[in-house]
Amino acid sequence: MRNDVNRRSFLKRATLAAGAVATGLPGGELRLLAAPGGRDKLNCAQIGCGTRGMVHLEWLVTQSHERIAAVVEPDETLQAQVKRWLQAHGVEPDKVRFFTDYRPMFDKLGGELDAVFIATPNHHHAPAARAAMQLGRAVYCEKPLCHDIAEARQLRQLAAAAKAPTQMGIQGHCHDGYRRLCEFVWGGVVGPITETHSWTNRANGGSGGRPATQPAPAGLHWEEWIGPAPFRAYHPGLHPHGWHGWYAFGNGSLGNMGCHVLDGVFWALKLEHPLSIELESARDGSNERFPTGSRVRWDFPARGGLPPVKVYWYEGLKPGADPRMIGKTDSVASEAQNFPPLLVKLREQYPEEDFDSSGTIYVGEKGILYTGTYGDRMHVLPREKMEAMSQPPRQLPRPKDVMSDFVGACRQGQMETAAGFDYGARLTEFTFLGNLAQRAGAGVKLNWDGPAMKVTNHPEFNEWIQLPARKGWSI
Repeated sequence: MRNDVNRRSFLKRATLAAGAVATGLPGGELRLLAAPGGRDKLNCAQIGCGTRGMVHLEWLVTQSHERIAAVVEPDETLQAQVKRWLQAHGVEPDKVRFFTDYRPMFDKLGGELDAVFIATPNHHHAPAARAAMQLGRAVYCEKPLCHDIAEARQLRQLAAAAKAPTQMGIQGHCHDGYRRLCEFVWGGVVGPITETHSWTNRANGGSGGRPATQPAPAGLHWEEWIGPAPFRAYHPGLHPHGWHGWYAFGNGSLGNMGCHVLDGVFWALKLEHPLSIELESARDGSNERFPTGSRVRWDFPARGGLPPVKVYWYEGLKPGADPRMIGKTDSVASEAQNFPPLLVKLREQYPEEDFDSSGTIYVGEKGILYTGTYGDRMHVLPREKMEAMSQPPRQLPRPKDVMSDFVGACRQGQMETAAGFDYGARLTEFTFLGNLAQRAGAGVKLNWDGPAMKVTNHPEFNEWIQLPARKGWSI
């Protein structure tokens, strides 16, 4: 449990930050600090030390050679692994402050930090990011940017008023593939695009209620792990990865992979607010868990000279498929995946094409484009057609990578990054509208008023736009 002083100071800073955003003041009363420039090493805090958190640490220590000032991780077993890893890579663990809760970390070290890296379960993303931003710290946050639509709007507003760079961890946004995709789409290579089909073989969901509760594993600070989510006793299937499939902590397969796979769709087609969203079909799911397979459709109006477009998302397994096929990649498992019918047809038509386990097909009036999970292998189908055609010129910059782009902005005192929170929040909101449709159920079309941030024809589902936060964690 955290002490009352830490909680009060955390909430006080949060209130000031909210006031700064609400009044439109550039930083309000916070006196947000500008990003540091010209420093040899950035003082960094890593929040969350699972798979992605360790990727952050490895890059910061072995490639960028920054200073790790603090590590936040509620699982002491993972903390011990981090300490061993740091020592093996020339960093003395005694010189790094370790915490199980980011609130006292910000209270004690916030003024010393330059950049904060967040790789927690989704329900902690926004509280941790806001705590850093209200201190004027630069923030790198893994996708999705937050846990609900209202948080995405709030982070976007706060980032606009902040004085330090932000970045969402969508590495494909910096790679050549999605940037080349934009150039092809904007250059009219395949003509106006009227529909897209995106898929992933991930099946982050389940059926039924919660398993029987158990004592939390030794060393796991469960109160801190739960954080802003409604409290529940520990049960298997949450930590360290299963949380993705539960409404209270994650955002299903869409939250896990949507911001990667749909990045090119959102960017190249210049999407903003859809007219409607609908879950067309679903496998499994419950009042607490996301489905293990679904098909979602967004309907977008014409915008900026581009025609109306239907965006489709396919995830997980087909209805009736063996659940043991989740995550497998052989030919039998491939037959069980909930792939777009168009993809199945294109595989038969072009057997030499190597389609990824996640990807997107863009259907234009004059042809079809394909991108892989992170925008890789972008090309016109078939590939021979692309190799023979006249290609549009390059017009977008090519950052080295998403981490280098962010750290470079921190060093140079620049606000702009390749995937800052303004873009990241809009992309996240777009994917979370798919979550809203999943909660509503198959066959329920939701009409969406984007500027007002509400469903107009089924107002009972608006309660899911902003999830309640537990006392002591609300901002």
